[in-house]
Amino acid sequence: MISDLALGYLSFPVLLLLIFLRAPIGLAMLICGIGGIWLATDTTVVFMAKLKSEVYTTFSSYNLSIIPIFLLMGQFATLSGMSRALFKAAEAWLGHRKGGMAMAAVGACAGFGAICGSSLATAATMSKVALPELRKYGYSGGFSTATLAAGGTLGILIPPSVILVIYAILTEQNIAKLFAAAFIPGVLAALGYMVTIAIYVRLYPDQAGTKARIGFGDRFRALLAVWPVLLVFALVVGGIYNGWFTPTEGAAVGALGTGLIALFARSLNWSVFRDSIYQTATGTGLIFFIVLGAGFYNGFLALTQVPQELSGWVTTQGFSPWMVMAMILLFYLILGCLMDSLSMILLTIPIFWPVIQTLDFGMTTEEVAIWFGILVLIVVEVGLITPPVGMNLFIINSMDKETPMTATYKAVLFFVGSDIIRVFILLLFPAIALLFV
Repeated sequence: MISDLALGYLSFPVLLLLIFLRAPIGLAMLICGIGGIWLATDTTVVFMAKLKSEVYTTFSSYNLSIIPIFLLMGQFATLSGMSRALFKAAEAWLGHRKGGMAMAAVGACAGFGAICGSSLATAATMSKVALPELRKYGYSGGFSTATLAAGGTLGILIPPSVILVIYAILTEQNIAKLFAAAFIPGVLAALGYMVTIAIYVRLYPDQAGTKARIGFGDRFRALLAVWPVLLVFALVVGGIYNGWFTPTEGAAVGALGTGLIALFARSLNWSVFRDSIYQTATGTGLIFFIVLGAGFYNGFLALTQVPQELSGWVTTQGFSPWMVMAMILLFYLILGCLMDSLSMILLTIPIFWPVIQTLDFGMTTEEVAIWFGILVLIVVEVGLITPPVGMNLFIINSMDKETPMTATYKAVLFFVGSDIIRVFILLLFPAIALLFV
């Protein structure tokens, strides 16, 4: 008779096989979780009780209500024309520089990510606005798509972020503190990408063109058009951080604000509103199904004592805390080439967080949790643009079918390098992420 612990370890190759066979990640985790619980308990009574209780406890969580509201906020932000206004403002100030249009695209992605919270939505939305402009001014297809794919990853790092909310729930941390901790790393990411662009266009000057300089009057008028974005971001993130309202209430305020902006911009009518609700419901359903699958699978792993055994094994091996952290981040980097960010967080945090908690980094448990969350988020972000199967790369390339994927791969490696340097900086200097906490 196979032991529960062995059953837990055997579930990993089974899960990877299901993913390799193109089963949806939520369904793969659900099958492994339900099947594992049934085999481990060897009784239908426990299995049926778990089936009933897990669904209720998962979807009755008040904290999860923030997800559909943030998704609705992103939908309204897309409809209101904020993405175009952000790009035009950044273009007005940077477009005349060498590589300036690409830098403007990154800046616009950072601004849009601050009110969207989703990497894939940021990448898809900004591509519709910026890709035609980049190609118009002589930017090569590979460089353009790589820039937008990298810029899109800012959507899950710059707060508010749906992935950060999920991480906070899994590790029982304060969402407001995680949002505050993500701010400086998010700004560093945007600046790092701009420096990367500056280096790239000097190494390959034929890959980018320039735009004529415009007057300061036009620049300030373009900047004035983005005040709604700054207002919504300041209200939501500032309000949550200062304790004016809870994260869920802040999400509701943000959704209302972006909805009103879309209404005043005459972009919102009944048909568009209904479509926004439908898209939000669809996105929420996909996320919640993954959450449910992860709940069953992680419940099964807890039943088999795999996280506890792994934590105990690491402790007895005498590895330094920094080596363990480096190995975990390397694992995320590899896994990010195969899996989407939400699935990675839901699958691995319940396994890795107990291990990290046992290590001594000279910080409090809360500080370690926040620092580890930011590091994981950055490495997950790198996975979105790491060849051969980075999710953002496929989304952007689907919008520019004339550009070979290999050309995007070649250019995006420069941005991956920037991300890895940033990981090392935050790994060596945790105070950067903890400055506002």
